[in-house]
Amino acid sequence: MTATAQKTRLIERLEKLPPKRVAEVADFVEFLTAREERAAAAQRLGAALQRIDALNLPPISQQEIDAEVRAVRLASRSGG
Repeated sequence: MTATAQKTRLIERLEKLPPKRVAEVADFVEFLTAREERAAAAQRLGAALQRIDALNLPPISQQEIDAEVRAVRLASRSGG
């Protein structure tokens, strides 16, 4: 069955449902859409992490992290 035929059949079946059930189907479709979006975002993140890893940058020390945090906090307190 083609995607178009599946969509047509789904719409025909939706039209036979009471409004409460249509709302449930809509909620389920939203859930599936969100799940697909999360999966796509995870794939993009994985690809980005692979590119970063390929740079072979030296690890950041805890002292460097602390210094960056202090600098950002200081800048936000001084309005800049």
